[in-house]
Amino acid sequence: MDNRTEVAQFILLGLTTDPELQLPLFMMFTLIYVITLVGNLGITVLILLDSRLHTPMYFFLSNLSLVDFGYSTAVTPKVMAGLLIGDKVISYNACAAQMFFFAAFATVENYLLASMAYDRYVAVCKPLHYTSTMTTGVCACLAVGSYICGFLNASIHTGDTFSLSFCMNNVIHHFFCDVPAVMVLSCSDRHVSELVLVYVVSFNIFFALLIILISYIFIFITILQMNSAEGYQKALSTCASHLTAVSIFYGTLIFMYVQPSSSHSMDTDKMASVFYAMVIPMLNPVVYSLRNKEVKNAFMKTVLESKLSLGF
Repeated sequence: MDNRTEVAQFILLGLTTDPELQLPLFMMFTLIYVITLVGNLGITVLILLDSRLHTPMYFFLSNLSLVDFGYSTAVTPKVMAGLLIGDKVISYNACAAQMFFFAAFATVENYLLASMAYDRYVAVCKPLHYTSTMTTGVCACLAVGSYICGFLNASIHTGDTFSLSFCMNNVIHHFFCDVPAVMVLSCSDRHVSELVLVYVVSFNIFFALLIILISYIFIFITILQMNSAEGYQKALSTCASHLTAVSIFYGTLIFMYVQPSSSHSMDTDKMASVFYAMVIPMLNPVVYSLRNKEVKNAFMKTVLESKLSLGF
């Protein structure tokens, strides 16, 4: 058969079937999404407007904010609709699109975090060569490379998953079309697809983690060799936010994907997915920026200029 699927749509079971929890969860996720939207787009606009933030670190941060907004938007609005009006049906094509964009943006973030680690390595270990090393061309190549890897990875997983046959079972035990949750519904042999998922995701995660690990080994060696307490504290604070985000992001990803689907508990996966699909995009603006003096100063400057232009 040319059309290998008999399923035209899927049903997302969501986080819970308890009607008493629907409204509280809707309110909570609405708040999370609004904070994600305002925080990430606000940081992007702030970096664009303030020339003092036109540095490699903030260039990567602006891209990270856009990516966080992107993969949160791929998931959260559909979850909110399911909680509010009970709309749990998603079409075959919409499910494939949601999977593609979520996988793409999550992978882009993976490589952006590695690029940011390299940027921090150059800033701490080779400060005199920072401007000559982290040029506009180098930053652009790292960012473009991250996007290419992200969309290539998403194409592999989405194409591989939807090349399988889906017969009668169309109930997804998840709140969005995640690869393992959809793949397990297939009525055809999915052994090769599972291996592709594990190997490709493992490569992406551990390659980026290797870059991050090597960068931080050199960073910590440099920090330990510093004689100045002020320099030591400044270098450490520069890396603290990035390390926090890396730990949360990779911890949940490894838990979710680097295991065969037979080992997955869907209920446990759903809880982990809430963190990396909704909570992490909300936390990143706080972790990276609200603790940063340069961003705070830029924000206060923008607010002050807006007040003056409005005549307050």
